[in-house]
Amino acid sequence: MARRSVLSIRIVEGRNLPAKDITGSSDPYCIVKIDNEAIVRTATVWKTLSPFWGEEYEVQLHPTFHSISIYVMDEDALSRDDVIGKVCITRTMLAEHPKGYSGWVSLSEVDPDEEVQGEIHLRVELLEGEGGQRLRCTVLEARDLAKKDRNGASDPFVCVSYNGKTQESTVVKKSCYPRWNEAFEFELPDPPAEKLCVEVWDWDLVSKNDFLGKVVVSVQGLQAAGHQEGWFRLQPDTAKPREDRRRGSLGSLQLQVRLRDETVLPSHCYQPLVQLLCQEVKAGHQAGGVHLVTLLDETTTAESRQDVAVNLVKLFLGQGLVKEFLDLLFELELAKPCEPNTLFRSNSLASKSMESFLKVTGMQYLHAVLGPTISRVFEEKKYVELDPSKVEIKDVGCSGLHRVQTESEVMEQGRQLLQSYLGELLDAIGKSAPTCPPVIRAAFRQLFQRVGERFPQHQHTQFVAVTSFLCLRFFSPAIMTPKLFHLRDTHADARTGRTLLLLAKAVQMVGNMEPAAGRAKEEWLAPLQPALQHGASRMRAFITRLVGTEEEEEGGEGWPCAPRAAVVKEGLLFVHKTRGKGPLLASASKKLHFCLTGEALSFAKSPGAERCGSIALANIRAAERVEEKSFGSCHVMQVVYVDEAGQQETAYLQCKCVNELNQWLSALRKVCGNNPQLLHAYHPGVFRGDKWSCCHQKDRTGPGCGQTRHSITLQDWSDPLQPDVEAQRLFQHLHGLQEPLREKYWQLMEAGGAHDGPRGCGEGPPLPLVLQRLFEALQDLERCHRQLPPAAPAPLELQT
Repeated sequence: MARRSVLSIRIVEGRNLPAKDITGSSDPYCIVKIDNEAIVRTATVWKTLSPFWGEEYEVQLHPTFHSISIYVMDEDALSRDDVIGKVCITRTMLAEHPKGYSGWVSLSEVDPDEEVQGEIHLRVELLEGEGGQRLRCTVLEARDLAKKDRNGASDPFVCVSYNGKTQESTVVKKSCYPRWNEAFEFELPDPPAEKLCVEVWDWDLVSKNDFLGKVVVSVQGLQAAGHQEGWFRLQPDTAKPREDRRRGSLGSLQLQVRLRDETVLPSHCYQPLVQLLCQEVKAGHQAGGVHLVTLLDETTTAESRQDVAVNLVKLFLGQGLVKEFLDLLFELELAKPCEPNTLFRSNSLASKSMESFLKVTGMQYLHAVLGPTISRVFEEKKYVELDPSKVEIKDVGCSGLHRVQTESEVMEQGRQLLQSYLGELLDAIGKSAPTCPPVIRAAFRQLFQRVGERFPQHQHTQFVAVTSFLCLRFFSPAIMTPKLFHLRDTHADARTGRTLLLLAKAVQMVGNMEPAAGRAKEEWLAPLQPALQHGASRMRAFITRLVGTEEEEEGGEGWPCAPRAAVVKEGLLFVHKTRGKGPLLASASKKLHFCLTGEALSFAKSPGAERCGSIALANIRAAERVEEKSFGSCHVMQVVYVDEAGQQETAYLQCKCVNELNQWLSALRKVCGNNPQLLHAYHPGVFRGDKWSCCHQKDRTGPGCGQTRHSITLQDWSDPLQPDVEAQRLFQHLHGLQEPLREKYWQLMEAGGAHDGPRGCGEGPPLPLVLQRLFEALQDLERCHRQLPPAAPAPLELQT
């Protein structure tokens, strides 16, 4: 059993942002932080006050997280980036919107006194003495405090206040993980004062001290218990008057945020549900009956159809039945009244499932086909325009002679460039049939055959059915927004974006197999007509090769199987040398090429070079961040592992940005997630001289001062399948559909004439066996969830 929280967030766009540059504009980007830890950085959109990002992320979190903060920043090349504003969404706010929140949220000004984080370990007790009761507060330690100084740390001390008296602890220099172990005693008046206040401050020699957070303990509650000890989450100073006058003047963000709290049961609990779904897929469509998939399609709302399609595709990939599932969807969709020219153009479960299937199984193929052309467009930055109403006349010249380019010259130049890009792309697509994943080829072959059987007089429709998915729902969206398909790390600028839009439109017209139809809508595309007609012929030949071979597809029955040691992630990382032993420290190179597979983290001097060494995944104990002050960079991670001699060692590896850092951490945590000896605590600093830089402990092998974050990962299209997670999500969806499924079944049976006459309340034809078994499986799962033990308590909150 595993409890997990999954946060889906889409940062759509911003509007009315303030200008931070002298040009009267800004270069905005967003940083997403979970409990003050940076998880995601969007791309920068240059020179705009109304940026569009459209970036989506799914983050798996620990269920005890508290808030998500989105900071809008202005990127500066020469100075520190400016903070424009922030949006803070608490866990409680997300819980109030179980179906997710979508809308515009105003940015608020960042108040340093509200930027608190971390926890403090306290022991508070009442002591009996000759002079009466005394209150003792022992401040043991703190962890993950905010960094307030330029060196990437703080100099924290504690102020303990009770009944008008205040006592202070010693100052711990340069640490966000201080250890005090100091006790403070106060006389307990009669009647006792209500609250004990513990404040954490950052000591500064010249300027005023910075507030790091506070905890308020109820003495009245303490009298009943006698003592209280634990980790308390630091809170902002709510007593300080807040100024909201700038809220709204900083612009706003359009967000889509959804939190899903999931409890994943052991695999055997889901077997009845999974077996039932598999049996239904294997049985196929029976004439005269109502299939369970039809009921599911009819009762699923448009808002949730995409999620359900992804869950079903991944579930059947894991069960080795994805081809049969898609074929069933094709058959059911084609059984409906439809026209050849509108086939699969709606957002039905069949369309959404095929679209999701291509993204889950075909992203590597997509990168191989589109990658070179997309990179060429970004690197050349050529001006391409065919629409006369949008042509920009520019000056060109040579050696002292300047002349204005005519509109026809600009458009002819644009046509030649666009035709060149399109030709290169079609070449890559045409040659890609043998390298297309076998499971995708099999799915398209089934689709091709089904459509041919349904429309025998319209052979053209078979090809359009394939391209409606491959070109219109896969290739074209990736060309228009390559950042969202991980083809590029940044968004396209205005010129490059226009070129990509025209190229995507050309691919769509080629995929429609009727270029003249597109020309009728936009006459300015006429000069491209010969290239589009030739492209349609090449696309037709490609589809013929794609679906024409009935080869034996090894691994094609389910997940597109790769060798066991398939690469999970690879790239160049900078190695920081420290005291200790291990294969990495013995290497003379500072920058090495790392390759993470399902078996080991290996490294070599360069891509393709002979491997220098490796760390077995079974020996990895943690993958965590490193404090910025340790190496002067906030993009360093540490991999804690056990060497061949059984000694614990740590490798410190620097990434180029926060996104690459989180991608590496996520990849390592996913492949090592089942290791039985994962650490629960680690040192965020390094051991230098005779102590740890984070907590100043002198024992190199002593327990860590920070909590590990094994459960925090970024979800990705290349993630391994998790059949239990998909089954749990389908259970959650189906559990709320029991009555709609029953009603829809009766409606479809009545429409088919299987049940005549009026139906009373709660009455109707007997439910089919499949629905009876489905409802029994759902009830059993609901019973399993009710019998679960309560969740472990979170760190103590503010006590008042």
